[in-house]
Amino acid sequence: MPLREFEQAVLLAMLALEEAHPRLIRDEIERRTGRIASRAAVFITLERLEAKDLVTSRFGDPTPIRGGRAKRLFRATAGGKRAAIQSVRHMAALSAGLTKPVASK
Repeated sequence: MPLREFEQAVLLAMLALEEAHPRLIRDEIERRTGRIASRAAVFITLERLEAKDLVTSRFGDPTPIRGGRAKRLFRATAGGKRAAIQSVRHMAALSAGLTKPVASK
């Protein structure tokens, strides 16, 4: 099943981080693409990816900063890694030859 554009962004950002909570994934997307993403959009997308078995989640240790609550951490599954690689390959194939180098004067 092909990934949607934002699913691809979330999955690729998560792969760069290995294991992360939604805020870090959102920050990684913004840092790499300049695209503003809400934490809610990232979280909803992570839940959709988890339903597709492309990511897994677990709760980390509770922290005093969060009032004793644990953060939910997400990690890509082997299937998620394959889906991300396949998605990048599809985009590379689709974009191949679309731009030509500008001749220098």
